[in-house]
Amino acid sequence: MTERVRIAITGIGSVNALGVGVDAFADGLRSGRCAIGRLTQLPDEGYRSTIAAEAPEVAPPPGLPARAARRAGRTARLALAAADEAWRQAGLTDGRAVGIVLGTTTGGMAGAEALYRAECDSRARRGRVGGWLQAPVAVAGDLIALLIGSSGPRLTVSTACSSGANALGLAADWIRAGRVAAVLCGGSESLCRTTYSGFNALQALDREPCRPFDRRRAGLSLGEGAALFVFEEWSAAERRGAHILGELLGYGVSADAHHLTQPRPDAAGAVLAIERALADAQLSAAALDYVNAHGTGTPLNDVAETRAIRQVLGARAAVVPVSSTKSQVGHCLAAAGAIEALAALLGMRGGFAPPTATLAEPDPECALDHVPRVSRAAVLRTVLSNSYGFGGNNTSLVLGAAA
Repeated sequence: MTERVRIAITGIGSVNALGVGVDAFADGLRSGRCAIGRLTQLPDEGYRSTIAAEAPEVAPPPGLPARAARRAGRTARLALAAADEAWRQAGLTDGRAVGIVLGTTTGGMAGAEALYRAECDSRARRGRVGGWLQAPVAVAGDLIALLIGSSGPRLTVSTACSSGANALGLAADWIRAGRVAAVLCGGSESLCRTTYSGFNALQALDREPCRPFDRRRAGLSLGEGAALFVFEEWSAAERRGAHILGELLGYGVSADAHHLTQPRPDAAGAVLAIERALADAQLSAAALDYVNAHGTGTPLNDVAETRAIRQVLGARAAVVPVSSTKSQVGHCLAAAGAIEALAALLGMRGGFAPPTATLAEPDPECALDHVPRVSRAAVLRTVLSNSYGFGGNNTSLVLGAAA
């Protein structure tokens, strides 16, 4: 039997509505603070919902050339800040052979929207080319490569709300296949008019901060942010004396083939993704100590995900903590899978189960141990993180403690 290639996590970086940096994220998770508030970046007149989980503004890292920094729209700036933190923590000094996989869907659309509106208002005949260069979805990954000097493989993943989770899985595949020894990977997403208008038109947004698994839940709350990881082949990380923070044990992917926006009512696709992640990790469901749920706060998703978790965990579904980080940082769309995997890792490292911060009246149809309001002290050795995207793109990740 071929020896299994292990994936070490040696660097992590974070920006979201709970703050800039991994420490701010961990502190916010532990306290149970909800960072969803009044929308300030965009005009909110006429919208069904006027709230969001907005991340603080961040500048491009000092190591990025000034000319390149001008190409960095908000999604790219969030990605660069998280990538810079993860890269520095990992302590790698040569990025030439390092791969990059980033999940995003809107890219620099917010900047493109502003330019288009300005041109329409001024009746300008000639566009400002420099501004439009922020728009493509691949820009954030390109700038991260420039930041660390990478000439390794580079990929931008866009599978809706599972993009960030898929980026982590693909990064692990690259290392296992021997294509690279290290990958900088994760997800980044910023708010824009197209996204905010679209979800309002779908009537998918709650007027109050989202309430996953609550009987009064009425939709999701949009958020923004980035989470980046440095993955390395385990023995290579050990040889260079890296501080290993955790391990990606496995991931699983499935497609619902059911509906553009609705999950399968029987949760078959979600179950398949979890089972494939466990099989990839060579573990049974009995090994799971915590589940970071997709948990959007929409009526259909929360019930379907509960069914999936119950089917996989069986009798243990009553005692394994299950929570939704979206109750604190909103639904960060393409970045959500990476941000929530990081939340699960931080809980594992910090000895706590992150909370479902806004849960007040649990829905009997979603009966699980949802860790309401504030975090709970817990010894977590193996955790599961679920991400489900529009179009039925399901991804589950299994992470393990470092020891």
